[in-house]
Amino acid sequence: MSEEHLSGQAGVKKLGELIKDIRVAMMTTVAPDGSFDSRPMVTQKTEFDGNVYFLTRQESGKVQELADDSHVSLVYAAPTDAKYVTVKGRASVYRDQAKIEELWTPMYKAWFPEGETDPAIAVMRVAVHEAQYWEASSSKLVRGIKYVAAAATGGKVEIGTQGTVKL
Repeated sequence: MSEEHLSGQAGVKKLGELIKDIRVAMMTTVAPDGSFDSRPMVTQKTEFDGNVYFLTRQESGKVQELADDSHVSLVYAAPTDAKYVTVKGRASVYRDQAKIEELWTPMYKAWFPEGETDPAIAVMRVAVHEAQYWEASSSKLVRGIKYVAAAATGGKVEIGTQGTVKL
């Protein structure tokens, strides 16, 4: 695999391209006992600018954990496209009705039956500071052929790219 190191606007652009079509991220927070808690979170359809947004319930375990330690990890996976991304950042939770309305979709009625004005809704913003990614560079069929060729040649066939983004 070739390796890339990106930063600044090039890093923002690359990371945005990688995660834009992956709807669910596994978010990991630090539990009160120092262990880790993970849960699926629906990433909002916004243009990536170094921040990832979620809507959440203000009174939830993850929000309590973030009050003690705001470090989070987000894991995105698209196995059919051979794209995998881990993101490190710091989360903040706040109430911003304009942002809630911007991010709102009817799907959220399942969690917030009162709609977008439900007082329990909060915005969670993850300010990304680093990400790592792995992606294959071709179609599933070509990847399969490359994997076989790489195995036969001791890894001398390029099968994709891995990289680090620092923001």
